[in-house]
Amino acid sequence: MRNKSDAPGALSRRKFLAGIGGAALSLPQLESVAASPAATSSGAPATRLAFFYMPNGMTRRGFFPGESDRSLPNFAGQNNVWRFEGQQTPVGQHEMTFTPTLKALHPFRKQVSLITGLDRTFQHGTDSHAQAASCFLSEAAPFGVEGSAYPIARTLDHVASDAIGQASPFPTLELSCNDSKDNIESIYFDNMSWYGSGHVAPSMRNPRKVYDRLFGTRNNLRSRNITDLVLGNAKSFQKKLGTADRDKFNEYFESVRSIEKRLDRVDSMRADMKPVSIARPGEGLLPRKEYIYLMGDLMIAALQTGLTNVSTLMIGAERWGTTLKYEGILDQPRSHHGMTHNPKKHVDDLLKLDAFHVEAYARMIEKMSHIQEGDGSTLLDNTIFTLGAGLGDGTTHQYNDLPIVVAGGGRGALQLGKHIHCPKGTPLANLWLTQLDILGVERDRFADSTGQLSSVRA
Repeated sequence: MRNKSDAPGALSRRKFLAGIGGAALSLPQLESVAASPAATSSGAPATRLAFFYMPNGMTRRGFFPGESDRSLPNFAGQNNVWRFEGQQTPVGQHEMTFTPTLKALHPFRKQVSLITGLDRTFQHGTDSHAQAASCFLSEAAPFGVEGSAYPIARTLDHVASDAIGQASPFPTLELSCNDSKDNIESIYFDNMSWYGSGHVAPSMRNPRKVYDRLFGTRNNLRSRNITDLVLGNAKSFQKKLGTADRDKFNEYFESVRSIEKRLDRVDSMRADMKPVSIARPGEGLLPRKEYIYLMGDLMIAALQTGLTNVSTLMIGAERWGTTLKYEGILDQPRSHHGMTHNPKKHVDDLLKLDAFHVEAYARMIEKMSHIQEGDGSTLLDNTIFTLGAGLGDGTTHQYNDLPIVVAGGGRGALQLGKHIHCPKGTPLANLWLTQLDILGVERDRFADSTGQLSSVRA
């Protein structure tokens, strides 16, 4: 099929890359070269949405400005969600204060905003951790799903993808850094992305499998062969069905067709896809630090190339008791969740772990800020990239005053370089509603939102 950029006088990315012998690992956007796949029909870079989720809350005295001398709280049991009523930053916009946990973000102080004072409502009937990640992005209001202990419906990433992700091969990309095999918890502790109530969008955890799914030609060829065979058989079989079965069959047929369409998009993009400097991961377990870095790099590569415009990355699972090695960070294997239940003993290690997670987020911000797009902007400029946790503190299991940082700005739409403290009782869903509006999704309400956050708009 002829590439639309192969008109007389045009220089396609395929021809350009062939001419340089594939020597460039990360080719910048050039005006004489056809637009990147990660672009809108108008030629402008696509706006992306990404999330960096931290489990088990934060140690408040290290993260929140003005709380460095706050005494460590006592453990507040599960399902007894404590409410933080201590010293509060005045409502409004303030200069950013880079606490020890946020220190890694200082070099990007003009590209991030700290947003505090946002609350969620805990729906009694489950463990507090169970709703922390699973309901973090849910469009269901508390007690909004009849007959369910979980207020889970379609999540923000999928709602946004309906508007900005359907032209990409992967409408959403769900990643997780939990590679533990002892699945002692339910899916609610280990997933933040949902197609709808009761229908999880499972995350990928193996870096090599993620790489092969995104960039592997052999896997796509195998999928293409299977899909073509299924579609061929389906068309033949369809003629034999009675009227009553055709509607059910058509639903099945369209689900297979959606796979074919995704493969078509991959095939059409692959020859002109912008090269990325990321090698195929090797076999075996990685040290925890390298594992998190690599999964972050894979997410960036998918956003950069236009394979997806919407992605989530969970750094770990909620309440998972597995002891993990944090090489170069902690001196011995630890259970993150276990430490939060005894902060007076483990406060130093908790602070180190929180700071590392923020540093991993800052590392992604730095990489995105150096990836140039076709109009001279950067991948970071065109991405709303949110760091957050579903608990305001892992010891008290509080659902109010959540830790939120937003980077990038979505093509200049968000206020950056500020600490924005919201009025008491402001729902987290107000931020999600605002992000949807920036992405062009018009909604009157999202979950328990009461309106948009005008304070975060540029």
